[in-house]
Amino acid sequence: MGPDEILKFSLADFTYNDSRDVLTPPGDFDTWADDPRISVAMSFFEQPLQEAPTPRTTLGHRLSGEQRPMINLTSYNYLGLSTHPEVVQAAVEALEVYGVGASGAAMLSGTFDQHEAFCEELAEFKGTGGCMLFPSGYAGNLGAIQALMQKGDVLVIDSKCHRSIVDGAKLAGARLATFEHNDPASLDQQLERFEGKRRMVVVEGVYSMDGDVADLPALLEVCEAHEVPLYLDEAHSTLVFGETGKGLSEHFGVEGRVGVHFGTLSKSFGGIGGFVCADERLIRYMKCYASPFQFSCALPPAVVAAMRKSLEVARRDETLRRRLWRNVERFRENLEVLNLDLGDSCSQVIPIIVGANGEELITMAMAAQERGLYLQPIDFPAVEAHARRFRISVSAQLTEADIDEACNVIEDVIARPLGRVGAA
Repeated sequence: MGPDEILKFSLADFTYNDSRDVLTPPGDFDTWADDPRISVAMSFFEQPLQEAPTPRTTLGHRLSGEQRPMINLTSYNYLGLSTHPEVVQAAVEALEVYGVGASGAAMLSGTFDQHEAFCEELAEFKGTGGCMLFPSGYAGNLGAIQALMQKGDVLVIDSKCHRSIVDGAKLAGARLATFEHNDPASLDQQLERFEGKRRMVVVEGVYSMDGDVADLPALLEVCEAHEVPLYLDEAHSTLVFGETGKGLSEHFGVEGRVGVHFGTLSKSFGGIGGFVCADERLIRYMKCYASPFQFSCALPPAVVAAMRKSLEVARRDETLRRRLWRNVERFRENLEVLNLDLGDSCSQVIPIIVGANGEELITMAMAAQERGLYLQPIDFPAVEAHARRFRISVSAQLTEADIDEACNVIEDVIARPLGRVGAA
């Protein structure tokens, strides 16, 4: 691999390791990763925050080695509940009672009264009979799909579904089929193709790289015509969408037509973990066959206590959602004036699509951080090579001044280099 070839490669090119020693990375990977241009790009990974994930935070800047104040547009802490005083206090009080960890798997010795109470509250919130908790969102999708599917079944998913859903199908041994993003006709074709097989459809409420939402009414019509259940991943839509924050299913008024409701506790809840809500009999069955549930230590009781308070606060205080949506509107208005490509986003996740030039993406990211804006580049293969981007995660905690300052930086380091300012 010569210097002129380095930039033709990406992480997608090194998944196959041709080394005879499984503990030795591919030789070409080291050559690629050690190139200064690639090292700069990879320096954006794992930059350590020095404070809470609030709109104003401090970042351990990899390139300079300094700690720098930043406006943070990267956090999933959409409602600010991670640092909400009541949520923090609930965790502190529970720590004093339960200690740091659960010290056991949920099935054996890791279930506490906090877990049982929270499951009841989540099931009531989602309008289902049962609920189960997982140690992470990834583990939740992995385990739920493993428990529901088996060899010979077909999992039909939107082409932009999260990797955890893909990996769940692999763990279950089910066949994976994809339909064109948000396309009911394509879904219909795939379900027709596998007629006679046990099938399940998976879509997301909000798609995390694009910020658009599932066309649930149309997709459900197709599922119901084929008598196939729909599994809805509401990781980025729970507590954000719907009149009472129940998610996109409430937003469209289709809660009772969704077979399985999945959510995470690491986004709007402000904590960590995953949950699945469904019929009580189905949850009882799933607990017996979801490996990440059976063979992982349960969520710490103090975390669960905090998440119970997050749910209570979010349901009680509608101003959190209202502030979030006001901030989304202000961001969108400012960015649209700059003629930036925001895709089809209609949520608190707003992409700024830059295009195919990876070097340009990294140059812009460096310039943004130099100006005190923490806005991470999203490169191929995380997104399509022609649609490299930045991804803004809007928070209810952002002030108008924060948003305006961030947009001024975006104008200077992204919109102007792209030639968008003043464009028709």
